[in-house]
Amino acid sequence: MRLPLNQRVVILLHEGISGTQGKTGLSLLRYSEAPIVAVIDRESAGKSLSEITGIKRDVPIVASLAAALEYKPEVLVIGIAPKGGAVPDDYWLEIKNALDAGMSLVNGLHTPLANKSELNALLKPGQLIWDVRKEPGNLEIASGMARTLPCRRVLTVGTDMAIGKMSTSLELHWASKLRGWRSKFLATGQTGVMLEGDGVALDAVRVDFAAGAVEQIVMRYGKNYDILHVEGQGSLLHPGSTATLPLIRGSQPTQLILVHRAGQIHVRNHPHVVIPSLPKVIRMYEAVASAGGAFGDVPVVGIALNTAHLDEFAAQEAIAQTTAETGLPCIDPVRFGAGVLLDAVMKN
Repeated sequence: MRLPLNQRVVILLHEGISGTQGKTGLSLLRYSEAPIVAVIDRESAGKSLSEITGIKRDVPIVASLAAALEYKPEVLVIGIAPKGGAVPDDYWLEIKNALDAGMSLVNGLHTPLANKSELNALLKPGQLIWDVRKEPGNLEIASGMARTLPCRRVLTVGTDMAIGKMSTSLELHWASKLRGWRSKFLATGQTGVMLEGDGVALDAVRVDFAAGAVEQIVMRYGKNYDILHVEGQGSLLHPGSTATLPLIRGSQPTQLILVHRAGQIHVRNHPHVVIPSLPKVIRMYEAVASAGGAFGDVPVVGIALNTAHLDEFAAQEAIAQTTAETGLPCIDPVRFGAGVLLDAVMKN
């Protein structure tokens, strides 16, 4: 499945537009081709989406599902990604109201909803509940077979969670297609799966099979494309992250792009975990990816710098400073395009 392109979508995003948990909804607003007709966020109701977020999409922000009904939505997407992935208590009424109004539901949270009897009782013919985070079938332990593929495999890695790894991979993918390369974006999180229609929601996979799940999808597409852009997850620096290493082992990347938020000095919500200098982070990722030489050299070829919180002058200064610090090409691919990073990928 994928987010339907022929149905009117509304995104449930209470406290997510200007908060820290709205990654899924904001990414859909930025990248989805689906007709998104409204966003539900009581905090930002009546304000301009583009002024708050910089996303160039003219979508009204309303306070409730009831207010969204005038836009005749057919699908409700839960747009937040809270810690632990549970449904917030104040979301249940909106979800039930949407189902009662005849809408289908797309759920990217860890809590499955398709098996909830009280929700199923509200479904009418033609309605469905899509739980995106599901473990694929027929998984095996990874074997490193992706190394045998002839294509480039570009993996985004980060200094923290939720800093722009998916956005960077998507921007690189589109830049590759514009240059005539046979390119494929491989989704590894719930938002990417909604956008792309396939992939693996990696944090729904048992840890023993996580690298195998990545290897499975890389092997499925690797022989038919020139370049695979593998969506990164988590960070080796984050004390709660388990997804980055399986991505490295399963995809056997040929190049890495390091994603960092300009000026960030510690892992978000963990001030005791200080982010080392970027040259040290680069050496760490290269050492882990090569496993001391067992898998060959895997270079970090560029830095994707998230400057969304800076004005344009400060963003350009931060990019220049990062280039000087690391000696690598650096750009904010969402703000200024991914061409500089793609050039670096193609040179290696």
